[in-house]
Amino acid sequence: MSAIEETNVIPRAVTDASKDSPSVTERVVIAAVGAIISLLPLALSKGLPGTFGEGLYSPTFTVVVLLVTGVVCWLGGKATLDLLSSVRFGVSLLVLLAAACMIGMLVMQQNVEGFDKYFASLTPAQRFLYGKLGIFDIYHAWYFNALLLVLSLNIVLASIDRFPGAWTYISRKKLDASAHWLSGQQPSATVTVGAGSLEEAVKRVVEAFRGARLKTVVTEKKGKTYVFGERGAWNRLGAYAVHVSLLTIFFGGFLTSMFTVGGQMPLEPGLTSNELTETVFNLDQLSRSVRQLPFEVECTDIEQKLIRKEGTITADNTLDWLTRIRIKDPERGEREALVHLNRPYDYRGYRFFQASFIADGKARRVRLQVTPQAGGQPQELEIPRGGAATLGDGTRVELKDFAANFSVGGNNQETDGSVYNNPAATLAVTAPGAAGPTRAFAFTPEMAERAPFARQPVAGYTWRLVDFEKAPKAHILAIQKDPGATTVYVGFALLGLTLCAVFFFSHRRVWAQVVEKGDGRFEVVTGGNTNRNQLGFEDTFWQIVAALGGEVSDAKSAKPAR
Repeated sequence: MSAIEETNVIPRAVTDASKDSPSVTERVVIAAVGAIISLLPLALSKGLPGTFGEGLYSPTFTVVVLLVTGVVCWLGGKATLDLLSSVRFGVSLLVLLAAACMIGMLVMQQNVEGFDKYFASLTPAQRFLYGKLGIFDIYHAWYFNALLLVLSLNIVLASIDRFPGAWTYISRKKLDASAHWLSGQQPSATVTVGAGSLEEAVKRVVEAFRGARLKTVVTEKKGKTYVFGERGAWNRLGAYAVHVSLLTIFFGGFLTSMFTVGGQMPLEPGLTSNELTETVFNLDQLSRSVRQLPFEVECTDIEQKLIRKEGTITADNTLDWLTRIRIKDPERGEREALVHLNRPYDYRGYRFFQASFIADGKARRVRLQVTPQAGGQPQELEIPRGGAATLGDGTRVELKDFAANFSVGGNNQETDGSVYNNPAATLAVTAPGAAGPTRAFAFTPEMAERAPFARQPVAGYTWRLVDFEKAPKAHILAIQKDPGATTVYVGFALLGLTLCAVFFFSHRRVWAQVVEKGDGRFEVVTGGNTNRNQLGFEDTFWQIVAALGGEVSDAKSAKPAR
């Protein structure tokens, strides 16, 4: 045994059996299990089509399972377990997982707004290749989940394989050490101190250790006295806490991948819906899948806060867009909610986000100047979108529609709906005693000056559009129920805490052997080690040596004592 070798670490068992090739029986069993796993999805999809459906079976999955089975048959069960618990294998899986995540960031995913345009810009070969490889939805691809599964298995097996050795630092503490072993440590030193008795010398060592905030234990063995001090033994288990954090994140990711419900819902004031639409890729075609929510969402109002009110309704001219909704839940009743751009709303595990908007120019409210045809003072009305107001004589005025670019005949498709070139409000005017409403148009004063028809009275009044608040036609909410989100957040919080604990703290151990030399002189052989931050530990060690107050000899360290 070398001078610096730990004596209480259990070495990993190595037997001749690990070098033997697998037996025929073992290979037959492995092949049978692999065949069952590879064909199980096909059997379930054919035997229980109503429960599992045809989509459960994948030829690619079968081929991969059979290939893996062949490798396991060739290596054998023992060699396969050694491979799965290998740190190098785990690092390789992490690299592959990181590469898959990079692909997911570089290639637009099908659940991202604007994927339709991105998909149309690709060549037919790119569409086919990306679709076959599942790159358009890589985070839900079978191989991505397989990487997470195998990496999780690697972490578990590696932890099981190495945990006993780490646990010995806590369960079987090394309380004594020979002078030869101590002199082989870096740092180490021999200190000659003067004391009236052995107890006094030991007490001085204990006080020096405690001055460095070390928990001390004094033992005697074969007529020699040993003082052991340590701090931060739990740090030896920090790596396993990191493993638990990673497994928590992976488990949350698995829950997200398998059980997430999500899609988009266009909402226009006055309309109610309980359907989510989601883009689905099938070979080289795009389609929409529809999911139903267990409640209805009614849009009561949409508002666009613009940076420049005279500007267009575009994302780069928007501070915030707000959607006011009413949730109608048969189990919990109705409730009002407000969804901001950067402030989602949560309800029953569903999260409501602002995803986009349909910029076809509308008005959230209009202000009208109404002048009687027979003469008199003009009146002003403010009408919200889809609302109504009443004039002094009882005439009811409803705001039926609004166009940012009005044209005779109603053909407004040739212009950009986000630009208000020729705004106009469509009204339904019902005079007292009238059989039904009369349609009227309210134009801006500028339009009325240019077009004579815009000055024509309707239902005894002339109508002018004095002011209006710009708003899009509809807001598009992204609604998602992610059962793994909380688990992932907890995992990342644990990961941050455990990484800080692992890298900012360390397990420090110092030993001292106290031997009486006669004439009131005692030889104290000290040495110590740490699992990280060697320079900081050496500062502490030399402070301990200085606190002993004796003559130092045989000092060994990369950082000399001061």
